[in-house]
Amino acid sequence: MISRRLFPALGLAALVTLAGCSPKPAATEAPKEITFSILSAENQASMGPLWQPMLDDMSAQIGVKVKPFFASNYTALIEAMRFKQVQVGWFSALPALESVNRANGEVLGRVIDAGGDETYASVLIVKKGSGITLDDVLKCGKRYSMGMGDAKSTSGTLAPMAYVFAPKGIEPNACFKTVRSASHQANVFSVANGVLDVATNNTVGLVFARRENPTIADKIQVIWTSPPLPESSIVARKDLDPAVKEKLRQFFLTYGTGTGPAADKQREVLKGLAYGGFKPADNSYLDPVREMEAAQDLFEAKHSGDAKKIATAQAAFDKIHNAAAQKRAVEPNL
Repeated sequence: MISRRLFPALGLAALVTLAGCSPKPAATEAPKEITFSILSAENQASMGPLWQPMLDDMSAQIGVKVKPFFASNYTALIEAMRFKQVQVGWFSALPALESVNRANGEVLGRVIDAGGDETYASVLIVKKGSGITLDDVLKCGKRYSMGMGDAKSTSGTLAPMAYVFAPKGIEPNACFKTVRSASHQANVFSVANGVLDVATNNTVGLVFARRENPTIADKIQVIWTSPPLPESSIVARKDLDPAVKEKLRQFFLTYGTGTGPAADKQREVLKGLAYGGFKPADNSYLDPVREMEAAQDLFEAKHSGDAKKIATAQAAFDKIHNAAAQKRAVEPNL
């Protein structure tokens, strides 16, 4: 079973810093340099040039040099923030929540995609013409090979588990002939070339796939689309200098929104990233992810057969689910 409890460990808890003798806490020192983390699983060689213009603009606006930190998986990005190797970064929803919970992070803003949508979706893909349907996939029987995403990927692992497999009581390792984890890009190529029968991906990943290799994208068919998921967000460490943090927040909220040549250039940078801009957000933006996690915890509890665990997980899920449902009724785009 693909369980979050089997995900790569995030290490031991950080050591508690001893309080100093001074009755007044020292003021936070403004950094001379900031490191910004970016997932490079889709191909660092292509992602670097897409992000660097924005980082250059960021450096100019906040008055502090910003350098990139690329990693090929979300665990490395979370760890880098936890151990203060990075101060701010781009995270998809589940890693953003883990950064908030484990790496002293807080959400500064959220991404809007190029079409103006504030959400995206997880998908299941098969090779076009294969004839494989969602019903076929859910029959299990070790018939197909399955490609999942990074263990901490919202769309590549958590959403498919929460919305497809857990409600049916399906454990992917027991259901499929083989299960492997890879980037969205790798999964697209594997499905298109017949290496995998079915794989997870997301609507943004498919946009990048079509842009980079239309021939490969034409070989892909979507057989399932998830409910809307929170788009990626910008997360900063809470202990970052408050003045610098506010400058970062304002940078993202105003990027690509002005008029004139500079704003036009910014919009071209956003276009390269398939973004339309950024909007305000705080940690509550990640509540839908908390709901999916609670759903998976309930699935694992039911699988264990332990009545006490099931009751505890059910109560936790009901609490989160009901709160989320009330919030969606008031703010349907969140």
